Amino acid sequence: MRGSATGPTFLRYRGAMLDWALTNIPAHGPWVLCILLMLGVVGLPIPDETLLVFSGYLISQGRMSPLHTWLFAVAGSWCGISLSYTIGRTLGIGVVHRYGKYIHLTEERLNRVHGWFDRIGHWALFAGYYIAGLRHLTAIVAGTSKLRFLSFMRFAWSGGVLWVTTFLTLGYFLGDKWKHIAEVIHHYLLYASLVIVASAALWYYLRLRRKRNGN
Repeated sequence: MRGSATGPTFLRYRGAMLDWALTNIPAHGPWVLCILLMLGVVGLPIPDETLLVFSGYLISQGRMSPLHTWLFAVAGSWCGISLSYTIGRTLGIGVVHRYGKYIHLTEERLNRVHGWFDRIGHWALFAGYYIAGLRHLTAIVAGTSKLRFLSFMRFAWSGGVLWVTTFLTLGYFLGDKWKHIAEVIHHYLLYASLVIVASAALWYYLRLRRKRNGN
């Protein structure tokens, strides 16, 4: 899961990617931000929020266009989340049909997941941008659950707009303190993600246990 790796290799890669991005975003413009956000939302270990905060800082310094930066950033988030959905919709469905019986993942269970998305799963798509490692997973599950693309687009894309706007705005008003605050934000998002994932896993385990006990 993205954001869960903390080994030296991961940290070196993330640091090198951040250094490269901090050099090339101001040098080549918001299209670099667009590509990096797309790859980050798909699941690669790219510090998305840090790059957005940095881009907001560049806007405040007059080094990047507010409109162009916002548009390219939104496009990157939309492309990334839609690619994850497509992976789930195509490769995911094929894997389920071919190997699902070996892990008791039947068509009936897949339909129940789809029903879950119809009830509350949409909001996981909307809010998942703020949880490390969850953005691409919710989109993949949405694809494998056969969620209609229009429904997916309505929640996932609107979440992307809010996410981009939030962190660009933070960077704009933080000024020279952007880097320190971005690191704090990253750590708090990681901790919050771990708490949410652990809580969800515990809830799911207790629910299965109650069902097995016939309660």
